[in-house]
Amino acid sequence: MSEPGYAVRVAEDPADREACFAVRKEVFVGEQGVPEDLEYDAHDAGAVHVLAIRADGLPLGTGRLLVGEAAVAQTGADPSVGSLGRLAVAAHARGTGVGAALVRAIEDAARARGLAAVDLHAQTHALGFYERLGYAAYGPEYLEAGIPHQGMRRSL
Repeated sequence: MSEPGYAVRVAEDPADREACFAVRKEVFVGEQGVPEDLEYDAHDAGAVHVLAIRADGLPLGTGRLLVGEAAVAQTGADPSVGSLGRLAVAAHARGTGVGAALVRAIEDAARARGLAAVDLHAQTHALGFYERLGYAAYGPEYLEAGIPHQGMRRSL
């Protein structure tokens, strides 16, 4: 089996975080029309951000994990549940396994912090993607930033 041609890592420095934000802007603001003031929030400062990046430095995707009070604010669950969010893969990298690799990296970060489960707010068109990764839908469908979403959770 060959290497995937990219690495997934926790965003450690300002350049990594800027790469994460650039992918989010491309996908959520540019493609989906989410207003920038909704895309970036106070949780970004304390979140664990992950970045998928090609060997030549091109950012391919990102996601974030909220823990503690920030996660409780998102999930309504207890502090043992993390919140996976802002998962975005650049259009040219979709279908290559980047999204699944990002989810697994976020789950690894959640395990490393002793969390028992991860919740997320899935855009309804992505339900099948998350179901294949072991997430189960719960609760009613709702709108977030004008886009239909569904709550999902996976026990770790």
